[in-house]
Amino acid sequence: MSERTTAQIGIIGGSGFYSFFEESGSNVEEITIDTPYGKPSDPITIGELFGKKVAFIPRHGRDHRFLPHLVNYRANVWALKSLGVTRVISPCAAGSLQKHVKPGDFVICDQYVDWTDGRKNTYFEGPNCVHPSAADPYCPELRKIAIEQAKKLGITVHETGTVVVINGPRFTTKSESKFFTNQGWEVINMSQYPEVHLVHELDMCPVTIALITDYDAGLVGDVPPVTHQEVMQVFKSNITRLKSLLVAIIENIPIERNNCECYNTSHTS
Repeated sequence: MSERTTAQIGIIGGSGFYSFFEESGSNVEEITIDTPYGKPSDPITIGELFGKKVAFIPRHGRDHRFLPHLVNYRANVWALKSLGVTRVISPCAAGSLQKHVKPGDFVICDQYVDWTDGRKNTYFEGPNCVHPSAADPYCPELRKIAIEQAKKLGITVHETGTVVVINGPRFTTKSESKFFTNQGWEVINMSQYPEVHLVHELDMCPVTIALITDYDAGLVGDVPPVTHQEVMQVFKSNITRLKSLLVAIIENIPIERNNCECYNTSHTS
């Protein structure tokens, strides 16, 4: 790697979000990283904003070739860590499970529920016995910055929200969706787990910006089934607002971590 090939902030782009630096023009480089866990979804693009190096990787690949249950989350997150990243912003397209969370709204999640199966979800595979904490999975410092900047930009933002992560690639049945709604959870998505937890395991700070694209199918039984094409249409119509928010967050992230314990989540016994 060249001397330039380091970064402080990582962005993992979700469905419909496959590039970040196309408007910046200069001082951008693309690198390919091999990891102990295989290849990441795509080469990583590194650019500079406000004197901070930012690394961007599209979660599903630029051509969306990796479905959510087949993304190599461990490779993606490890690659960012290998560049020196300490903060990771993970935008994602998501469905709403509650009527007051509307399509076009942003949710800065504070909790997740793992409803996936069969995913490689940890870096700890022995022989030491390690039990990472997941009580507060998202960075409070980054969440505060994201909420403040969304409000300044006039974005309708929900300051808290639990995201339930389903395995995919199928969407939920109405009965499954109604069950999730009845639990009081706000957001449904297919990619937040194990991504956010892996970020924690490598002592980086995670924050998620869920862009609500639709009401999930079981929401009081009166919404039509969603299609992938409809999700992408809503996401693409909001991509400019999302990028504006990301730029504002990056501008306001302090160099040093002050108000979080994200670097101290693993416990060995």
